[in-house]
Amino acid sequence: MSFSIATWNINSVRLRLPLVEAFLESHRPDVLCLQETKCPNDAFPFKRLRKLGYEHILAHGQKGYHGVATLSRTPILAEERMDFGDVGHARHASCVIAAGAKRIRIHNFYVPAGGDEPDPEINPKFAHKLAYLAELKLVHAEREREEGISSVLVGDLNIAPLETDVWSHKQLLRVVSHTPIETEGLLLAQSSGAWTDLMRVHIPPEEKIFTWWSYRAKDWEASDRGRRLDHIWSSADLVENLTRIDVLREARGWDRPSDHVPVIAHFDL
Repeated sequence: MSFSIATWNINSVRLRLPLVEAFLESHRPDVLCLQETKCPNDAFPFKRLRKLGYEHILAHGQKGYHGVATLSRTPILAEERMDFGDVGHARHASCVIAAGAKRIRIHNFYVPAGGDEPDPEINPKFAHKLAYLAELKLVHAEREREEGISSVLVGDLNIAPLETDVWSHKQLLRVVSHTPIETEGLLLAQSSGAWTDLMRVHIPPEEKIFTWWSYRAKDWEASDRGRRLDHIWSSADLVENLTRIDVLREARGWDRPSDHVPVIAHFDL
């Protein structure tokens, strides 16, 4: 059976609900993970999204900031939330769903951006980001394999780890999201947790991939100064089932877009 998971930092789900609806109608992923929903749970647009066939929704939000939500076409069998750093931010939710004969835990993350100054001594936002990365190392892909549960980790991880994940490695080495302490921390979390970077399974590391383009660019497409901040990882058993990755670059040019675009992983299970 075919199965697909999409991730998208939507930068306000209520403001961009028409874009979410259009995306769901045209691409029909089995699961959509949204980040930066900026919406408390009692104001989340459950009704409109359920009308599109996504009846099973795990929303974890707060007013005006952060927030994640996972929309599924199949029942959610279990759910979990973790508050990394114990600061009260709605930045993580995970759920278990059935996909054919498999059960998969899907982690939906929105890692802190980290502010502008890459120095934890003077920038508490950057210190929080580094602490968050340290705790992310504890999230393991094989945690539930003995119970027959595979794992997928998606989201806006707010770090572009490889040189080809940014428009200019040299110019961004001192810019938050591509500093060595961040990229090394993310790659360590990936290896410590036995995760596979699915976006680089079919797209070689020599090839540039961007999923985010700044609102500050006058012509984002012409300048193409992007970064790969959005990621899809999985446990080792799912790698052979991956058939392709789609990065919907065209979504950055939609009316009133997010600065991130959807990424979709397709599997043959």
